[in-house]
Amino acid sequence: MNRQRGIVLIIALIVLVAMTLASVAMVRSVDTSSIIAGNIAFRQGGVASADAGVEAAIAWLGANSSLLEKDRPGKGYFATGQDCLDLTGGGHFDKECKPPFAVLDWKSPDSVVTLPQDAAGNKVSYVIHRMCAAEGAVDGGKCAADQSALSEGRSQGIATQEKIYGDIDMVSISRVYYRVTVRVEGPRNNASFIQAIVSLPV
Repeated sequence: MNRQRGIVLIIALIVLVAMTLASVAMVRSVDTSSIIAGNIAFRQGGVASADAGVEAAIAWLGANSSLLEKDRPGKGYFATGQDCLDLTGGGHFDKECKPPFAVLDWKSPDSVVTLPQDAAGNKVSYVIHRMCAAEGAVDGGKCAADQSALSEGRSQGIATQEKIYGDIDMVSISRVYYRVTVRVEGPRNNASFIQAIVSLPV
């Protein structure tokens, strides 16, 4: 009889340990689900806030089209692509880049533009890079740009250089590409990055 009681006690202990492990696993599963849900919610909120940063950058480009040939660091604008600049701190560079690598300081007003904190507690900052290899006027050989054509008329002759309505004279119009990088810092110091490529007429 005592031996049977001992066996029952061992079985009860095993069941108790199994129930304890199951409860711990359930708690960890709930914690993980909460973390995932929180991350998804933050990402969705960050994307919505990042849209405001992209729109602000596009608005600045449109309002300052005559100032885009040179760097404007205080406005978060650079006339070159700066392909070897680390924008996120993750160390992703072009293969042609050589150390030491520069890292963008998202806290510096001389490098980025920071918008007022939004209702969700997110702080949005952006920087704009013109996709060109050098400052100055847009050059198709040094800039990522598109060419389009317009119909205007064609010269009737070399001597007269008169135009005849309905004839075609191709005129190239350039559109240059700009890269907008937005950093969203959440109320818990979580950060996310979003990039957008926009093209504007020269």
